[in-house]
Amino acid sequence: MQQSLSPADIPVVILCGGRGTRLKEETEWRPKPMVSVGERPILWHIMKIYATHGFKKFVLCLGYKGEMIRDYFLNYDLKNSDICVELGSKSITKLSRDHDESDWSVSLINTGQESMTGGRLKIAGRYLLNDTFCLTYGDGVANINLSELLAFHIQKQKLATITAVRPSSRYGELFTEKGIVKLFTEKPQTQEGWINGGFFILNKKVLDLIQSTATIWEREPLQQLVNLGELAVYEHTGFWQCMDTYREMELLNKLWINGLAPWRVWS
Repeated sequence: MQQSLSPADIPVVILCGGRGTRLKEETEWRPKPMVSVGERPILWHIMKIYATHGFKKFVLCLGYKGEMIRDYFLNYDLKNSDICVELGSKSITKLSRDHDESDWSVSLINTGQESMTGGRLKIAGRYLLNDTFCLTYGDGVANINLSELLAFHIQKQKLATITAVRPSSRYGELFTEKGIVKLFTEKPQTQEGWINGGFFILNKKVLDLIQSTATIWEREPLQQLVNLGELAVYEHTGFWQCMDTYREMELLNKLWINGLAPWRVWS
C-alpha cells in the first residue's frame, strides 16, 4: 500500500504558531513565518519547496498572531498580483502574477496561543485524512530532495522519518594557501554532528504518542519513537538554514537578493 504513495495525496503540516522570541525585532509585529525573505514570507518559500516536488496540500498550525497568516491567504491574489480596480463597481481584475499557486490547498487551523509543537500537531491531526503526512517548521529552508526523502521513508517502513542536517557555522570559513585567502564562505555547513532539520514524514499513528497540548513534539514523542525503533533518519548534506535570529534573517535575504538562494528549486 505504501508503494503507491504520491506527493499529491500527502498533506504537509507546517508549525506556524510559535512566538519566535529570538527574532523579536520582527516577531513583535508578526508571526515568524510571515517574516519576509525577499518580497515573500519565509512560509511561502517553504511551501514553494514542497509544491515543486508535488506536495500541494498544506495544513498550517496557527497560534501567535495567526490572524496575519489567515489574512495573507484569504487575500492571496490581491497581495501577489498586479490588479485593476474599477472604483465605481468595485470589481477587481487580476492583470498578472509572478507565480501560479492556484492548485494549492491551504487549511488554516487555530491550534491555540499557548500550545506546544506536539499539541499543535495533535489538534491539526483531526484534519489529516491520510495515514501518511509531512511535518515541518515555518522558519527553515533547504534544497532538500523531497521526492528522495519520500522514497527513503517508504523503503524504511517506519512510523517516522526525520531529516538530519549539519548546522551552519556561526562564523565565516577561510580557505588559505601560503598565507593568502583563496576562498571565503559565509556560514558554511559544519562537518561535525547532526541536528534535527525538520522535514519529517510521519504515519498518523504517531499522534497517539502526543498526550496533550503541552506536549513538545521534539521530546517525549520523538524519544518514544527512538525507543520503539520506529524513527528513521534521512541525512541531508546540502544547504539548510533556519531563521532563528536577525542575523540569520539577513543572511537569507542576502542570498535571495543576490540570486544565490540554494533553496530556490523552482524556475
